[in-house]
Amino acid sequence: MSTHDDFDDLVAEAVAVPVQGWDFAWLTGRASEERPPWGYATLLADRMARADSALDIDTGGGEVLAGIPRPPRSLVATEAWLPNVPVARRNLRRVGATVVAVADRPPLPFRDAAFDLVTSRHPVDTWWPEIARVLRPGGRYLSQQIGAGQVHELVEAMLGPVPVGAERRPERLVAGAEAAGLTVVDLREATLRTVFHDIAAVVWFLRKVVWTVPDFTVERYRPQLRRLHERIVAEGPFVAHARRFLIEAVRPD
Repeated sequence: MSTHDDFDDLVAEAVAVPVQGWDFAWLTGRASEERPPWGYATLLADRMARADSALDIDTGGGEVLAGIPRPPRSLVATEAWLPNVPVARRNLRRVGATVVAVADRPPLPFRDAAFDLVTSRHPVDTWWPEIARVLRPGGRYLSQQIGAGQVHELVEAMLGPVPVGAERRPERLVAGAEAAGLTVVDLREATLRTVFHDIAAVVWFLRKVVWTVPDFTVERYRPQLRRLHERIVAEGPFVAHARRFLIEAVRPD
């Protein structure tokens, strides 16, 4: 089969696959990403087991939260992307969570001091004043965040040279937490090797992780996709680097 035919078939395959929820199993064998060393799922399970009332923000399809072995007495999850809401409700039945569809902007629809734990894995934005508001005194916020320069090599393959933004740098998050009256008690960073083995993996990833290239469509970026496909065929898998950091903060008593 020619490279041209390979490209069209791979792109068509990736476009046909749904991207709802936050399950990346379709990429198995097609792409891989190193895991952060701190083990967010283990930390989440520990904090949830010790909480009485907890909120998970930007839960996606609820896949990570559904894995906790001991849910708190009261557990709520929010999601702003409507196609994810029914997926999250199915996945989170096991842990007894209530899933609330919310707007993608503040405020959170909860009373002051409603939760002793707030968590979020890969939030779109971190609304520090709202997090501080809904936390009880002594309450805790735990989050794994996407850092500045996330898969920047892939972004530049689509857009050309672009500067790395400052809005997702850890020090900016720390400043936001402290300005809201929280005390940061843990901050860790990691750079993770991310490998794409074919152009189908790239297309599916860009369709799913929409903030990577915000105006991405196959039609709009077909020339760049074809160039990247030809590079993978000639040179082997395309390597980028994911940026992650862990932040944990406490509302003082």
